[in-house]
Amino acid sequence: MGKGIPFFIFCSLLFLVSCDKTRVHDDYQSLPNEWHKDSVVTFKVEAPDTLNEYNLFINLRNNSDYKYSNLFVITEINFPYGKVISDTLQYDMAKPSGEWLGTGFGEVKESKLWYKENFRFEEDGEYSVTIQQAMRKRDSTKGIERLAGVTEVGFRIEKTTN
Repeated sequence: MGKGIPFFIFCSLLFLVSCDKTRVHDDYQSLPNEWHKDSVVTFKVEAPDTLNEYNLFINLRNNSDYKYSNLFVITEINFPYGKVISDTLQYDMAKPSGEWLGTGFGEVKESKLWYKENFRFEEDGEYSVTIQQAMRKRDSTKGIERLAGVTEVGFRIEKTTN
């Protein structure tokens, strides 16, 4: 009986991974249960190709220490030959009732947040994607120095289904 459980878990994980046929890149960086306002999370990725379009996502894992219903981030995509695309983005993290929009069991929730739709890697080479939290308290220009409850930030590239 003891040998069947690990085999079942292995088969379940293999099934879950094999079902993720759109994934091209998926990476996470852990944070110490808070995201400092000066902490820039950076992901390096090689262009899959220069012909096809891809959907880009920011993945975020948070726990109940996260006290806000939304999230502001500043992002940059740095192309291999110097082009830079910067965005300031806002995401809803919870319903008006306070229920988290992310998925997961227990305290940690994962949110898959749209970043770029139908994005084409125009240049061969290594791209750098940076993500920085830009949260502010209402009526304050000073950023929240330590954004509690964020445990991991991720970056994902998926094939488009068109």
